[in-house]
Amino acid sequence: MIEDAVAAIRDGEIVGVPTDTVYGVAADPANDAALERLALLKGRAGDHPFPVLVTSLYQAAGLVEFSAAATRLGTEHWPGPLTLVLPARRDLPVAHGGTIGVRVPDHPAALWLLEVAGPLAVTSANRSGEPAAHDDQEAKAIFGDEVAVYLGGRSPGGTPSTVLDCTVDPPVLLRVGPIG
Repeated sequence: MIEDAVAAIRDGEIVGVPTDTVYGVAADPANDAALERLALLKGRAGDHPFPVLVTSLYQAAGLVEFSAAATRLGTEHWPGPLTLVLPARRDLPVAHGGTIGVRVPDHPAALWLLEVAGPLAVTSANRSGEPAAHDDQEAKAIFGDEVAVYLGGRSPGGTPSTVLDCTVDPPVLLRVGPIG
């Protein structure tokens, strides 16, 4: 199943993946067409940024520039439900306003996919404004064949990640989540 998901991502398709927060839908963060497809799937404007899931602080450092505070936060809370918005190191289509939100999920299926496919733009599996799916069956009921591959599993958290803007000092809370 992972091989099918990786092939779909490389073909610019969308895949479903369980995370530690909510079930997500993922795409290649370097593929403009895939990101547009992801925005259409969600039913939201294409200028709304998608966070990028990575396997580690080290992998994230290839995408963003870490301040001392952001490094400390990542070290303390990753893997886990904390997204850090940081200055982009690379000009990726997923970077909006020169920033990228990055997170290391605490879910074996998500980490396995990230190990094989590399970083992924991921958002909650729901239409914009609707409740998020918690497993592959709920996501499939929402999206059907619009998603190429659904990795099986449940997302135990049920709440989207906490989001901190670390481009400023001190960091600013953008979204309340599991980490207070």
